[in-house]
Amino acid sequence: MSDWIRDAVEQHEGPLLRYATSILKDDERARDVVQDAFLRLCRETRDAVDGHLREWLFTVCRHRALDVLRKEGRMTTTSEPDTGVASLAPDPALASEIQDDARRVLALLDTIPAKQREAIRLKFQGGLSYAEIARVTDCSVGYVGFLIHTGLKALREKVRAPHMAPEA
Repeated sequence: MSDWIRDAVEQHEGPLLRYATSILKDDERARDVVQDAFLRLCRETRDAVDGHLREWLFTVCRHRALDVLRKEGRMTTTSEPDTGVASLAPDPALASEIQDDARRVLALLDTIPAKQREAIRLKFQGGLSYAEIARVTDCSVGYVGFLIHTGLKALREKVRAPHMAPEA
């Protein structure tokens, strides 16, 4: 394996797994999709993806995950969602509280429209720019901004209304 592919795997595997899991709701299928994306990367020349590697990987991952959903015609859920939040708190009680808050926000994220949810996940879990999200989702940059703005606004309202929050 060439160094640039090894570096790509090290840098992007985690965010791609979280993204694929958010679409597929299944860790094993997400791993397969991410592996497929990296296998496709192995068949590409470095020049073909240079300058937009992250965007290319997320696009391939998204298309493959949506293909899996279409093929299966159903979605399954995982028992414990990956919050993507590493515990940096030295206090176990605080670390647990942070994890609980992250699970609650992720559960609330599933209550907003799919396009808003996907844009927010690409931005905050994937670290993509608005322009990269626009290219991955085939939307305009302005529409991506609108999706993220309205999605975050809806999430803030849901967080402030505890009676609407799903149980973790």
